[in-house]
Amino acid sequence: MSNQGKLVLENYIGGKFLPCKKHIDSFNPSIGEVYCRVPDSGAEEVEAAVTAAKEAFPSWSAKSPAERAQVLNKLADLLEARLEEFAQAESKDQGKTITAARNVDIPRAVYNFRYFASSILYHTTECSQMDHMGCVNYTIRCPVGVAGLISPWNLPLYLLTWKIAPAVALGNTVVAKPSEMTSVTAWMMCQLLEEAGFPPGVVNIVFGTGPRAGDALVAHPDVPLISFTGSTSTARVITERSAPYYKKLSLELGGKNPAVVFADADLEECIRTTVRSSFSNQGEICLCTSRIFVEQSIYPQFLAKFVDAARQWKTGVPSDPSNNNGALVSKEHLEKVRGYVFLARAEGAQVHCGEGVDTLNLPPQNVGGYFMLPTVITEVKDSSRVMQEEIFGPVTCLTPFEKEEEVITRANGVRYGLAASVWSRDVGRVHRVAKQLQAGMVWTNCWMIRDLNLPFGGMKCSGIGREGGKDSYHFFTEVKSITVKH
Repeated sequence: MSNQGKLVLENYIGGKFLPCKKHIDSFNPSIGEVYCRVPDSGAEEVEAAVTAAKEAFPSWSAKSPAERAQVLNKLADLLEARLEEFAQAESKDQGKTITAARNVDIPRAVYNFRYFASSILYHTTECSQMDHMGCVNYTIRCPVGVAGLISPWNLPLYLLTWKIAPAVALGNTVVAKPSEMTSVTAWMMCQLLEEAGFPPGVVNIVFGTGPRAGDALVAHPDVPLISFTGSTSTARVITERSAPYYKKLSLELGGKNPAVVFADADLEECIRTTVRSSFSNQGEICLCTSRIFVEQSIYPQFLAKFVDAARQWKTGVPSDPSNNNGALVSKEHLEKVRGYVFLARAEGAQVHCGEGVDTLNLPPQNVGGYFMLPTVITEVKDSSRVMQEEIFGPVTCLTPFEKEEEVITRANGVRYGLAASVWSRDVGRVHRVAKQLQAGMVWTNCWMIRDLNLPFGGMKCSGIGREGGKDSYHFFTEVKSITVKH
């Protein structure tokens, strides 16, 4: 739909697109102008979606894994056939480069459906014999019911499908709420669901804000399960609102991820990868590196080379395939990220490149966009908010260390524990340090290599639970023990 040249989205409930009475402006981050109107849904729309999901659950959960897998694979095929269309929409809506959307976001969304369509065919359950009692015990796993799924704005379709795919593959029906800032590709996917073979009500998408649509979803008594990716502060509210109903929760939250670089590291590979891990997707990935601890003996050399490499990381118009970074998602978020740089300066830190140091030249039509250059900061105290809080932008801090024990303590000295990376040629040290770092995922001499069979999630304030492979199988099902006396 269109309204005065602007795209107008509709909720997808019970297999139908339904208009909403109220709407929210959605901006094109690369130009800073409204281009889309997103439903501002509330309790009424969520109630309709939950009702549709409940009605669809008995028949969908009764289908065999192979039947459900066929539908997921068909949706993957339909998405892949429209990959370029979805990539262009994701880039425009989120601000990321077309290269990232084309090579990472949409292919991963396709793969999410294919992966879970395959994995559900091979799960096994447990069995034990009690011959002295004349009994056989075994377990089965049953879908939970209506799954409430809330996904963030940084990797919109990528992370939305990471939740939808396992939920429906395992027999649940879903009510999903994407971020109100990046809703377009979710709406586009809804146009493919009927053709893929999803019965009405199996997948319902309700657009809107967290305080209205999100709150109605997490507090709904007929939604026994919530999977959320987003901020730690929002997760606290979700936990409180869902507590009276004892819901299953999977919370994938923020990170303040350290990279620990020892003197024996392969510096060229380390710098190349750590620039990428710090600034990819404008730094708007929960797994991005924001604290880099470098052994003192190589610190001056590392800093000089890192700053030079950061300056080569190109920021500009998202449609230009030569650019590494596009625009940040919103004006408010840009101001928040810049605020941390201002704070660092006020506390006596040194900004080596990026914000306030280098000039970004943009075409006239993009000067109102939300762009920010990769920014490298040093001489920041570990106790500073800049080193303690998730910035979620193209900002990273470098600091030297002397001893292995010291850097482990400092790397663990934040409330988050999502991811970390270790750089060293010493195999023993790599294993030793990785074991002691308080992080759900540790990469050594690499970054962002993911096997979807393995658990994804963090420690401390970075979340509760894990998803991926067997962990998603356990989360989106309930286990039942059955004893048969013979």
